[in-house]
Amino acid sequence: MIKKILIANRGEIACRVIKTARKMGIKTVAVYSDADRNALHVEMADEAVHIGPAPSSQSYIVIEKILDAIRKTGADAVHPGYGFLSENAAFAEALEKEGVTFIGPPVGAIQAMGDKITSKKLAAEAGVSTVPGHMGLIADADEAVRISASIGYPVMIKASAGGGGKGMRIAWNDEEAREGFQSSKNEAKSSFGDDRIFIEKFVTEPRHIEIQVLGDRHGNTLYLGERECSIQRRNQKVIEEAPSPFLSPETRKAMGEQAVALAKAVGYHSAGTVEFIVDGKANKFYFLEMNTRLQVEHPVTELVTGIDLVEQMIRVASGEKLAFGQDDVKLNGWAIESRLYAEDPYRNFLPSIGRLTRYRPPVEGRRSDGTVVRNDTGVFEGGEISMYYDPMIAKLCTWAPDRLTAIDAMGKALDNFEVDGIGHNLPFLSAVMQQERFRSGRLTTAYIAEEFKDGFTGVQPSEADARTLAAIATRIHHVRESRATQISGTIGNHRRVLGKDWVVTLGGFTFPVTLESSAEGQRVRFMDGAALDVSGGWQPGDCHGEFTVGGERLGVKTGKSGTGYRLRWRGMDLVAHVREPHVAALARLMPVKLPPDTSKMLLCPMPGVITSVLVAAGDTVEAGQALATVEAMKMENILRAEKRSVVTKVAVSAGQSLAVDELIMEFA
Repeated sequence: MIKKILIANRGEIACRVIKTARKMGIKTVAVYSDADRNALHVEMADEAVHIGPAPSSQSYIVIEKILDAIRKTGADAVHPGYGFLSENAAFAEALEKEGVTFIGPPVGAIQAMGDKITSKKLAAEAGVSTVPGHMGLIADADEAVRISASIGYPVMIKASAGGGGKGMRIAWNDEEAREGFQSSKNEAKSSFGDDRIFIEKFVTEPRHIEIQVLGDRHGNTLYLGERECSIQRRNQKVIEEAPSPFLSPETRKAMGEQAVALAKAVGYHSAGTVEFIVDGKANKFYFLEMNTRLQVEHPVTELVTGIDLVEQMIRVASGEKLAFGQDDVKLNGWAIESRLYAEDPYRNFLPSIGRLTRYRPPVEGRRSDGTVVRNDTGVFEGGEISMYYDPMIAKLCTWAPDRLTAIDAMGKALDNFEVDGIGHNLPFLSAVMQQERFRSGRLTTAYIAEEFKDGFTGVQPSEADARTLAAIATRIHHVRESRATQISGTIGNHRRVLGKDWVVTLGGFTFPVTLESSAEGQRVRFMDGAALDVSGGWQPGDCHGEFTVGGERLGVKTGKSGTGYRLRWRGMDLVAHVREPHVAALARLMPVKLPPDTSKMLLCPMPGVITSVLVAAGDTVEAGQALATVEAMKMENILRAEKRSVVTKVAVSAGQSLAVDELIMEFA
């Protein structure tokens, strides 16, 4: 058995591997860049080695630096995680030469499947159905446009060595094909050191379903069911589940057998994933790619099969035979995974960086109702979210005997997840869990674009929900004001008096309320005579806790926000203001302070690095014209003109790092 594993990765996947290695009694070594000096994976590992500056191109994907860390620590095996060097054949070869075990597939399989062009040819030869497209390399943007037009729009432009949504663009016309080709090349080179591009037909109503395969070195290969990964933004997965609500047992078997056939064709061993694009209308599936590594979303497969995939990878790498066969693999219940990202859904999911001033995941383990909560993470309260790496903070998973119960468990877990200090997508994830379309399983990869056509603006409360939240806000305010009254006491001849009448405003609603005593604690009575009994507690000073309103126990997360109270519940993220009637009336009469006019400025939408400036002062630009590109968290974003205008000032140059809302250029 392997004795010491170096994890050539960072963040939550490094922590995930360490947990299983520790369970198996195997020592671990972490590697870290300047930005990760105080990271959680560094703290968890038995040893840690510094490998260079923050950019991954100078640290995590430099093979010689990883090899040097192996030599220093005497590690006899390497787990690559996902991303970085996980599908780099040269890295696997270098380990082989060093006599170090690679916890992954053979070099030949990585070479064959890591190249998407070669993999499609091999898949076709193995009898796997494939998507129509151009499988040869593409020299330049002009050729990309010609090929795209010949295939027929829309097309998907993809990096041959890509993965994780990097180096992928959908093009609907010649101009988008030209721009998408260049952006895909840039992202691919930055993320993988390989800028080869190919193009294939884009299926317009696709579902993204993948099959988990597992093989040993003795010729045994099997599949562990499927994962539905259709809910994506910018070609990156957001919510996954196992099994898929779409597949019939017959289709599952057909896809699984094709995935195994492909794995056997390249002599595959270890864990891997064969991804398919499924035409929901025609019920046909096409090979997309094979990922020769552990997938981000592997926990949902583990939850429904009971198989620890990392443990199996380690055992296979040690030469062991699989201890079970295809007939032993059973899918039990349903699992959902929500990816918590450091990105702001209210600003088109743009990356957010900064310090996690509060990070409190829900407690992991089995609940009294039989559901299970799991949270794979690589951060901690007080830690920094860096601009240099992927924006994923955690993977929150729930398991239940059936799909709707698993979704409801996820909704509760999301409501109990506390994150402050950065922009994050918790409100968005909560909102999806409440949507009828999601709950009914009608999914496609265009789900987010179709359901949130104008972007995510939050969930607006119904009047009933607004009354519930108003009752909670009233209770919070009363308790806080009562404490303040007790502390302030008498000043001179005046004693602070706490009233019972308030006006609560939130989510477009205004409720005059009266606070009364009740057997449950307090009763909030509204002007129309309706009343809600409210009780609940929270940690002193920050108002986080659970409340009971009208007999229903609710996991509403609250906190101070300026002059109001922040309330987050079921995808709603609102600020409630509680004032005495005369103060509320005065507030309505106060002039509203208008924000400064930035309509003639292009501001940086996220913290990042300007990779190119495409116009100069004096240029006339048209609506939709590309002005500059900014790279953040390994993704390149093209900034475009909103209308026809003249550039009067360019304030930045390529290579410059900017904070959010810093000036890039001005217009007449």
